[in-house]
Amino acid sequence: MSTSMRVMELVRFGGAEDAFAARELPRPTPGPGQVLVRVLATSVNPLDLQTRRGDYRDQVALPAVIGNDVSGVVVGTGPGADDFRPGDEVWYLAPVFVGQGTYAEFHVVDQALVARKPAGLSHAEAAGLALVGVTAWEALVERAGVKAGERVLVHGGAGGVGSAAIQVAHALGAEVVTTARAKDHGFVTGLGADTVIDFSAGDYVPQVRELGGVNVVLDTVGRDTLTRSPEVLADRGRVVSIVDTPEPQNLLAAWGVNATYHFLFVSPGRAKLEALDRLVDRGELRPDIGAVLPLGEIAEAHTLLEGGSAGEGRRRPRGKIAIAVQPELG
Repeated sequence: MSTSMRVMELVRFGGAEDAFAARELPRPTPGPGQVLVRVLATSVNPLDLQTRRGDYRDQVALPAVIGNDVSGVVVGTGPGADDFRPGDEVWYLAPVFVGQGTYAEFHVVDQALVARKPAGLSHAEAAGLALVGVTAWEALVERAGVKAGERVLVHGGAGGVGSAAIQVAHALGAEVVTTARAKDHGFVTGLGADTVIDFSAGDYVPQVRELGGVNVVLDTVGRDTLTRSPEVLADRGRVVSIVDTPEPQNLLAAWGVNATYHFLFVSPGRAKLEALDRLVDRGELRPDIGAVLPLGEIAEAHTLLEGGSAGEGRRRPRGKIAIAVQPELG
C-alpha cells in the first residue's frame, strides 16, 4: 500500500491562478482517538477564498493544505477510536486552521467530530453541506435559539449558508424572510422562504417593517447589516453574524430594542451533524450542488466561486461547488 497521498497545496497568497500546486505528501497516521479517512469529496467555501487571499496569514503558514469539508470512508483508526470501523461512510467539518486541511486524498480527525454520512446524500452533497449546514444550525439553534412561530430574516438566502439557514429555520417552524436577487426568488421560495425581498431593487428595511419586523436576523453578507438590524428587530431580538466585517459599526440603536448580538466563527461537532442528518432524513434539508470539479481543478473552483470564469467557459453556478477528490466521483 502506498504511504503517500496527493494534495493540492496552497503555496502562495493572492489570486487563484498560481496559488496552488499538486504535491505528494506522506499519508497521515491516526493518533489516539483519531480516524484516518479516505476523502472522497470536499467543497470550496468563502472561508477558503479568504484564506487563499491571505486574510488569515497569521493563522496559516505556507505551504499549507486548506479546506474543511469532508465526506469519505474510514480506512484506519488510532488507539481508543472505537466509534468507527474501516469501511464506515462518514462526513464532518474539520477544525478551522488546525492541522492539515481537506484538499487531500486522506485526512486525520478526532472521532468526536465525525458522524455517519446521511444515507440520503451522495458524497458530493454531504461535503457541500457540512460547513454551511453546521454554520446555519449553530447560528439559528445554538446562538439565536429560534422558536416555532418566530420570524427570521436571512440575508443572502441564495448563498451556501443562506440556503441552508432557510431550510433549518423553516424546519424549526419559523416564518422565513430572506433577501435574494430576482432571478433566485423561485429557488429560495422552494427552500421554504415565506417572503423574498429583492435587495438589489431597493431598501429592504421598509419591506421588513411592513411585515411587523423580525425576531432574528442572520447576517451572511456584512456591510451595514449590523448597524441596520435594530431597524427591523422586534423587542429582545437577536442578531447572528458570520461575517468578519472590518468597518466600524454603530450599534447604539440596538439598546432601543434590547437586542442581542452574536458573532459566530463556526466550530465542528458530531451532535450538529447528527441534527442535520435528521433533517435530511425527514426531507427538510438538502444541499444545492451547482458543480462538481476534480481536485486538480481547485484553482478553477476558487475562480468560479469568486464570480469569474474558469476553463471551458465555465461561469459561477448557483449553489455549492463540490470537489471530487477521488476519480470515481469526477
